[in-house]
Amino acid sequence: MLIKSFVLMMLLASVAVAQNSSTSARSSETLIRAAVVRSLGGVQKGNPARVEYRLLATNKTSTMQKEMNQAADAGFRYGGVMGGETAFGGSEVVVVMYKDPANEQRERFQYRLLATSKTSTMQKEMQEAGDAGYEYQGQTIFSSTFGGREVVVILERDREAEKLAWEYKLLATSKTATMQKELSEAGGAGFSFVGVTVAETSFGGKEVVSILRRPRQ
Repeated sequence: MLIKSFVLMMLLASVAVAQNSSTSARSSETLIRAAVVRSLGGVQKGNPARVEYRLLATNKTSTMQKEMNQAADAGFRYGGVMGGETAFGGSEVVVVMYKDPANEQRERFQYRLLATSKTSTMQKEMQEAGDAGYEYQGQTIFSSTFGGREVVVILERDREAEKLAWEYKLLATSKTATMQKELSEAGGAGFSFVGVTVAETSFGGKEVVSILRRPRQ
């Protein structure tokens, strides 16, 4: 849990720094090595765990999926995602991945990145991923060169775990009252909430986009 919080803080900082930077050079992939002051499970203060980070930034979602899986093959795992404007490359998706060198697991995790401006397409692609055993990890809003304002969803599959299929439900509306009603109906049907974004999308303007899931029946 600690490492997840650290990754998210690092991701927010990286986007903020990029937005205020005047540096013209851009690196599509930056490997960051850091020593965490505390360990994952409470290793004593004098013996901190070491964690490696890899920051990926690109304006092409297809490139991001490829780079995430390359990092996963090298033992890294998804930590956090954010879409936004950076000084280096304009509108980009930024993903932070992490690795514990003491417990390295190469080629264990596999990632799928979905990006679309249509709710029907996203619902279909999430379900295909869910049937293949992929679990939701995160979502953001991204302005792509080709697709305009898109919702981006990242899913993960553990090759070593028993395959568990998931049923996903995507809710998108510009009215919070409608979202409340639809969330309640989905909850009554056994769906668990996993993520939400609030932003202007090509789905329907300024919307609340929520994603829920339940084990495939």
